[in-house]
Amino acid sequence: MARTPQIFSPGTWPEARRIADVLRTETVGGFLLIGAGLLGLVCANVLGDAYESLRDTVVGPHALHLDLTLGTWAADGLLAVFFFVAGLELKREFVAGDLRDPGRAVLPVVAAVGGMVVPALVFVALNWGGATEGWAIPTATDIAFALAVLAVVGSHLPTALRTFLLTLAVVDDLLAICVIAVFYTSELHLQWLALALVPLAIYGVLVQRRVHNLWLLLPLGALTWALVHASGVHATVAGVLLAFTVPVLRRDGGDGPGMAEHLEHLARPFSSGFAVPVFAFFAAGVAVGSPSDALDALSTPVALGVMLGLLVGKTIGITLTTWLLATFTRAKLGDGLAWIDVVGLAMLGGIGFTVSLLIGELAYGPGTLLGEEAKLGVLAGTLLSVIGATLLLRVRDKHYARIAAEEARDDDADGIPDVYQRGDD
Repeated sequence: MARTPQIFSPGTWPEARRIADVLRTETVGGFLLIGAGLLGLVCANVLGDAYESLRDTVVGPHALHLDLTLGTWAADGLLAVFFFVAGLELKREFVAGDLRDPGRAVLPVVAAVGGMVVPALVFVALNWGGATEGWAIPTATDIAFALAVLAVVGSHLPTALRTFLLTLAVVDDLLAICVIAVFYTSELHLQWLALALVPLAIYGVLVQRRVHNLWLLLPLGALTWALVHASGVHATVAGVLLAFTVPVLRRDGGDGPGMAEHLEHLARPFSSGFAVPVFAFFAAGVAVGSPSDALDALSTPVALGVMLGLLVGKTIGITLTTWLLATFTRAKLGDGLAWIDVVGLAMLGGIGFTVSLLIGELAYGPGTLLGEEAKLGVLAGTLLSVIGATLLLRVRDKHYARIAAEEARDDDADGIPDVYQRGDD
C-alpha cells in the first residue's frame, strides 16, 4: 500500500539541530534589525536634516568610482555580506541539507515563487499605467525580522514549519538577487564584469583547496565586489557569486563543519549584528510628518501596492501554492497541523524589510517622492503582517504547546524525538 505523501514533515535529526542553531542566530539579528530600523525612523523624524546629512555623507576614493554616500555603502557594500551568508546557506541546503531531496525541496521553492508572483501582480494591478518599476518591492521576505517575531509569538511552532519558513526565505533571497541582477541593472559594462571573474576564480580555487587565510580571501572578495559594482550589476550579486564557489562537504568526506559552514560561522555574526542593522538604520529613515500626511502618502498607488502586496499578496501566494501542491500530489499536512498554521506562516512571509527597502531604492532612487512612498508601504505592510501573524499564531499557541508535549513524551533514550528521520546526513 502506497504511503500518503506528507508536507511539513520533520527532517533528519542532524539537520533539525543545525536549523535550530541558525534560527537562534537569526532571531538575535532580527531584534537588532528591528531596533536599528526604529532608530532610523525616529532619527529621520526628530533630527531631520542632520540624519539626512549623515546618510548622504560621501566616503571613498573618487579615482576608483567608489566615492559613495554612507547610505549607498550600506546598501551596496554591507548587504553584500548579507547575501554572501544567504548564498552559503542556500548552497548548504541543496548540497548537504534536507533540500538535496527533490521531494523536500519542491515545497519551499514553489511556495517562494508563489510568494513572489502574487505580490508582484497585486502591485502592478494597483499601479497599472503608473510607476510599475517597483513591482518587485513586495516580493521579498526578511528572514531575520520574521524569525524574531516568530520567537516572540510562536515559541511552540513545530520544527517542520520553522524549517520551512527559514528555507522559503533563503530561496526568496536567491530569487530576489536574480531579480535585482536582471531587472534593476540600468547599464552593463561587460569589461568590468569579465575582469571580476579573475579574482572570483582565484577565490574559488583557494576555497576549493580549503584555504582559510582571511588575509587572502577578504582582498579577493573585496576586489570581486568592486569590479561587479563597476560593471553596473548591483554589487550584492558579488556576495552570492563568492558564496557559490565555497565547497560545502569536507574533503575527507567525514562529519563536522565544512568550508561553507566555517565561513558562515565567521560572516553571520557580522552580517546579523552589524551589516543588516546599519543598512536598516539608513534605509528605514523616512520622514512621516503628521498623521494626515502619512495617511495621504499611504493612499498613493505605490504605497498601497507595496503594503497590500506584502500583507495580502504574500499570504495568498504562499498559502495558495502550498495548497495547490498538496492537492496536486494528494499530500496531507504533518500530524497535528492545520491550514490556519500555513496561513499564519505565510503572513510572516509578508514581513519584507531589508531586501524590500533595497529594491525600493533601486526602483525609484534614494530620497525621491516615490521612493519615500515605497518605504512607507514597506513599513506599513510589514507592521500589518506582524499584527496579523501574531493574532493567528497566538490563537494556535496552545495547539503548538500540545504538539511539543507529545514529542517530548515520545523521545527515545538517545534524546532524538521520534518525529525525526534517522538519516546519517
